[in-house]
Amino acid sequence: MRNETPSSPRRRGGAVLPLAIGVAVLALVGWGLWQASRPVPVPIQGQMEARETDVAAKIPGRVAEVLVREGDRIEAGGLILRLDAPEVQAKLAQATAAQQAAQAVARKAEQGARPQEIEMARMQWQRAETAAELARSSWRRVDNLAREGLVAAQKRDEAEANWKASRDAAIAARAQYDLARQGARAEDRAAADAQARQVAGLVAEVEAAHAEAELRSPVAGEVAKVLARAGELVPQGVAAVTVVDLSDQWVVLNVREDALARFAVGSEFDARLPALADAGRARFKVRYSAPLPDFATWRATRGGAGFDVRTFEVHAHPLQPIAGARPGMSVLVD
Repeated sequence: MRNETPSSPRRRGGAVLPLAIGVAVLALVGWGLWQASRPVPVPIQGQMEARETDVAAKIPGRVAEVLVREGDRIEAGGLILRLDAPEVQAKLAQATAAQQAAQAVARKAEQGARPQEIEMARMQWQRAETAAELARSSWRRVDNLAREGLVAAQKRDEAEANWKASRDAAIAARAQYDLARQGARAEDRAAADAQARQVAGLVAEVEAAHAEAELRSPVAGEVAKVLARAGELVPQGVAAVTVVDLSDQWVVLNVREDALARFAVGSEFDARLPALADAGRARFKVRYSAPLPDFATWRATRGGAGFDVRTFEVHAHPLQPIAGARPGMSVLVD
């Protein structure tokens, strides 16, 4: 009868190897199921924005010439378009004429009467003085004759009245002469000067309106939109050109409340702009955070229970300018 011998190492190894493979397969399948059950991380998507300025005319007018196109770079104070405003030109001509008249009145009040007028007033005064002296002499003679009874009292009274009238006329002529020498009163000069300044202010106002016929950009940037065309009427206060400042950009993110801790004001995060490939990676700093309207952002965390979360609008500015970044480009935060 044969005796049984123990299993050889080769047989034991052949039994362990399939077991190890089975365990590895089971582990791999389990890891795959665990990975599949994990939620896929969804990046937070935002959009680049930039400071936009709508340039509008302060006066209505017809567009005579448009000097920029969309995409042009423009400096602050650069000429955008010209308006044809004949009404403003007419008002400027009227205001200028009124200013010249007011200035002439003010100069007349300041300088006083002309030398010829002063001389005429002096001569009138001297003639009145001579007439008054003659009337006084005549009254004395008539008065002496009346005392001697040679002339009636009526004649004496008439001579006295004539002398007093001539004397008063001489006094009035002297006052006219003094007035001509002294010129206008201080109040009249002040009133004339005030009127001249008032009209000058009106001229300055019309000149400012006339200057607005040349529409200039108040900021430097890139022309994003040209809404006016040559020949069109541009109303007052309606934007004709939009200028975007590419140096003042930020990203706008809509973040749920349960992820807001990462985007607190003052915090920093990394993001990328897919449109710029590797050059689009940048670091941003949060400057602003505020909740969006309730009707658009309430969202339940669970279907039947739990609490509702809100969505916040977050503004973050890049720490360094992003070359090539444009408004509207997508921004992804992993």
